[in-house]
Amino acid sequence: MSINNDATRPFQDVRMEGAHQVKMKILIGIPDGSSNIIMRHFEVSPEGHTPRHQHDYEHVVKIEKNKGIFVDALGTEHEVTEGMSLYVEPNTDHQFRNPYDKPFEFLCIIPNPEKNRCC
Repeated sequence: MSINNDATRPFQDVRMEGAHQVKMKILIGIPDGSSNIIMRHFEVSPEGHTPRHQHDYEHVVKIEKNKGIFVDALGTEHEVTEGMSLYVEPNTDHQFRNPYDKPFEFLCIIPNPEKNRCC
């Protein structure tokens, strides 16, 4: 079992190609004894965005603070606000953007990509 104070976990800049003004911290992960799932906290600054990307695993997203835009596989933009949750299927293009004036924060829960990597 692991009980963490999320405020003590440090944010790090997301350095993935196509990311702009995005920070992430791991709230629950392998060091906490969770070998199957990882919970991450993202903060997208005003005018920031994640890369448009896809991966071979599903994930769930919980909007924590303020609002942002979720861009789906068809390029349709959906405003998402705190209290909303999303499910993103594997191999589905998606992106988060923040055209607003306050930081946009969300949690993202994924399977451990290292454990679920094939071959």
